[in-house]
This record gives sequence, structure tokens and C-alpha cells, in this order.
Amino acid sequence: NRWGLMNNTKYENLCEHSLMVAMIAHCLVLISNKRFGNSYNPERAALLALFHDSTEIITGDMPTPVKYFNPEIKKAYKEIENTAADRLVSMLPDDFKEDFEEIIKQNGENDSELKPFVKAADKFSALIKCIDEMRMGNDEFAKAKESTENAIHAMNMPECEVFEREFLPSFYLSIDEQD
Repeated sequence: NRWGLMNNTKYENLCEHSLMVAMIAHCLVLISNKRFGNSYNPERAALLALFHDSTEIITGDMPTPVKYFNPEIKKAYKEIENTAADRLVSMLPDDFKEDFEEIIKQNGENDSELKPFVKAADKFSALIKCIDEMRMGNDEFAKAKESTENAIHAMNMPECEVFEREFLPSFYLSIDEQD
């Protein structure tokens, strides 16, 4: 389960989170290509997003406030993630290791240009979780919502502005309110 330090009205697991991040990353790259004339690979972004938290299979979900509490903890956690990635890859058959290492560690030839989209999608997934919880009356997510919105805005990505303006409003609606 994610969001372990907070009371949840509905728990979210790693699979649910990764799928949502993949769909949002795909959308953000499509926005970039269609609205801003880029030619990034949306399918690759979705694949990277599917695997972006795969090391949590070993490490568990470290809460963001803990993970980024100070530079030493952030550095140590990055080393833990790298060790977990190595462990995951080591468990694969030899002929698959190279392919999966590139995906899990996100160090493929063009992956650096897609990483900001995956990071933004991860933030939007967190924001949507906050929206869902607050819609259910769980005000414990108010501060997380505010800090996540600030983090998205600080990314200064025009694709995020489009997603926020054109896609995010539907997440504030119930199924019956959507048409």
C-alpha cells in the first residue's frame, strides 16, 4: 500500500499507481508532441512509467517527506533504490537482464528526455489521489494536495499546464457528473 503515513479512505497499491502513472505519462508526451511540436515516444514513456517504482517491490514505499528530509537521506535512499534495481535485474534470466536493466534503471539512449514526463505523471497521480481522498471528506490530504500542486507548477512544463487545464478537472467529478 502507498501513502502509509496517512489515513486513507481507499488504499492504493503499487500496481494501480504504476498503471495510472503510465497512462498520464503517455498523455503528457502526446500533449508535448501534438501541442508543442515534439516527437518523443509516448509508448516508451508509458513503459518507463510502468516500471518507475519497480524497486519498491523490494524496498517498499518510502514516504516522500522521509525520502527527501535531507540530502544525506535522499542520497542513501537513491543508493538503496540502485541496489534494489540491481537485485531485481539479477533475478532475471541472463538473456533478459540487459533489456530490463535499461527499463528499471531508466538509462536507455533517449530515456533522459522522457524522465521529466514520468516524474510529472507521478506527481499528477499523487495529486489525483489527494483529490479522490478529499472528495471523500478526508481532509488529511489537503496539505499533500497543496505541496503536490506546487511541485507540479515548479516543474515549469507547458505539458503539465495543458493536462491540468484540460484533463484534471474531470477527476473532481463523480461518474454521474461526467458527460
